[in-house]
Amino acid sequence: MTPPVAPTLAGIDPLAPLHDQTLRNIAASGVVRTFPRNSILINEGDVGDALYVILSGRVKVYASNEAGREFVIDFHGPGEYVGEMSLDGAPRSASVMTVEPTTCAVVNRAQFRDFILVHPDFAMHLIEKLIHRVRVTTSNLKSLALSDVYGRLARLLNALAQEVDGRLVVPEKLTQQEIADRVGASRDMIGKLMKDLIGGGYLVVEDRTITILKKLPTGW
Repeated sequence: MTPPVAPTLAGIDPLAPLHDQTLRNIAASGVVRTFPRNSILINEGDVGDALYVILSGRVKVYASNEAGREFVIDFHGPGEYVGEMSLDGAPRSASVMTVEPTTCAVVNRAQFRDFILVHPDFAMHLIEKLIHRVRVTTSNLKSLALSDVYGRLARLLNALAQEVDGRLVVPEKLTQQEIADRVGASRDMIGKLMKDLIGGGYLVVEDRTITILKKLPTGW
């Protein structure tokens, strides 16, 4: 009898969430846990070997300084994973916290290695995902170093906006503090810029949903 062929990930877009079957396979190799909102999954600087595959919910990845000021690196949802950078045994490079109730498959290094051996195409998916995340981080660093606050705000809004019924809408319901954390600015500065953009007819905000009404100016 011919043994069953392990499912392959060939052709999967590394930017897209993992397929349901892949999520089930990874979850089966680890332990499924549910965390309440504002749970710290990973602490920057700690040593750990767990990979967290998000089955439901949402997390934020962030770095902070000794004064406690945070800089949000990214958000991840179902079908994505965090903690892969520590699979080499080095200290965690960032912290991860849930922003809503979240269920994850927690997989340690040995379990993850065994999963890759059974699903070798996933190794390429992981490599391409890491390359993408490094590119995003490099772009963010360039923006912080070379752009003013308005430039970083405009870049974030343009990057997040998606076309919905012919309008550019930011699907994430971001507070001004969350925007400030993501662009490395104060909430007061973001509030002022948002007020100016709304007054100038560039944006409208309804129930924390931002809609871009016309092309944002290159400078402010």
